[in-house]
Amino acid sequence: MTGIEAISAHNGWSIAIVGISIVFSGLVLLSLTISQLHKALDIWERRGAYWERFRRRGPETTETAPERECIYLPPNVKESARQCRLLVEHLGQPFPLPKLLEFSDRCGLDHPHSTINELLLARVIIPDGEGFYLWNDNVEFTS
Repeated sequence: MTGIEAISAHNGWSIAIVGISIVFSGLVLLSLTISQLHKALDIWERRGAYWERFRRRGPETTETAPERECIYLPPNVKESARQCRLLVEHLGQPFPLPKLLEFSDRCGLDHPHSTINELLLARVIIPDGEGFYLWNDNVEFTS
């Protein structure tokens, strides 16, 4: 048996396809390596600057947390404020005030209008200047 019959009988076609695939993949990998070689050489030339930036990165970036402002709220408003906070987390920030009122009413919050008014006056809920409101995370409730 010789020729094409021998190639077919001994899986020559599949071996040829696998060989072509390996060679083609190797050539693609080689061309990608050569095309990106300038970036690797640039990093190698500037390794001192990169190393300094890496070393300076650690302890200098720590920031101190802002001090929390203590405000006084009556006990019934304080509990409602905690419930409002959960509603604000559900709504996302910034949030529209009418939506918070609607959610507060649906959830059965006691006196939602007066509670939200107290939170506005105490600067727990602050306007963002574009018609929406934000929850001030820098406040701490005291009894």
